[in-house]
Amino acid sequence: MRQVFLESVSVIGPGLPNWETATSVLRGETPLVLADVALPPAALLPPTERRRTGTATRLSMALGVEAAEKAGIALAALPSVFVSTGGDCENCHQILETLASDDRSISPTRFHNSVHNAAAGYWSIGAKSMETSTSLCAYDATFGAGLLEALPLVVSLDKPVLLIAFDSAYPDPLNAIRPIPYPFGVGMVFSPVQTAQSLASVRFALTDEASAQMEDAALEALRLMVPAARALPMLALLANQTAGRVVVDYLAPSQLAIEVTCL
Repeated sequence: MRQVFLESVSVIGPGLPNWETATSVLRGETPLVLADVALPPAALLPPTERRRTGTATRLSMALGVEAAEKAGIALAALPSVFVSTGGDCENCHQILETLASDDRSISPTRFHNSVHNAAAGYWSIGAKSMETSTSLCAYDATFGAGLLEALPLVVSLDKPVLLIAFDSAYPDPLNAIRPIPYPFGVGMVFSPVQTAQSLASVRFALTDEASAQMEDAALEALRLMVPAARALPMLALLANQTAGRVVVDYLAPSQLAIEVTCL
């Protein structure tokens, strides 16, 4: 597999409001203190559409905007890959709660937001993008599946691609079955060529090695709690600006080995 280049990173999670804070935590300079995640409104959308959005769309849009702006690439020019294990989990909870009530009428907005590519659709509207977009999920392997979709796309299209991996939190009682306690997401822009903006070169290959763990107990707990946080070992290499190789979860028995060389 030929190498591609990472142009930018954005992160939002509990106690990690941005990449700058995440960098300090991943370097071990400050401890991870879990806190509620504050999300900005989906400012790219018209007011009518903005009111319909939930956590998943606001989280993914914030990640995408920051990653694209840091890469210096117009939002509309980026093909995109959106990955999430459950999409809008809060919306799923509300639909199931309605179906379990006497009035089983589901609002059109709830149904509209229940499709897995809802976040990608809102992104296309807000970014005014006509570029190709893919939405997928792979349970706990979702981040690895996103990389495996996005990186070959960079090569085949020969242009930068935006990857957004995000998960929203399930309310109870779904949280008891699929415990994802916090929203978390990461945005990355990859380029087929090295630019003055490039942060690192990236190569990947399938392997049967065990996935990497975080040395810090709080970060390791977050990695295990939220599928999108399986990105943390790769983010740690980037934060420490070191060359290295990590293995992230993919579909058993395969895993995804990622080689990162910071520039």
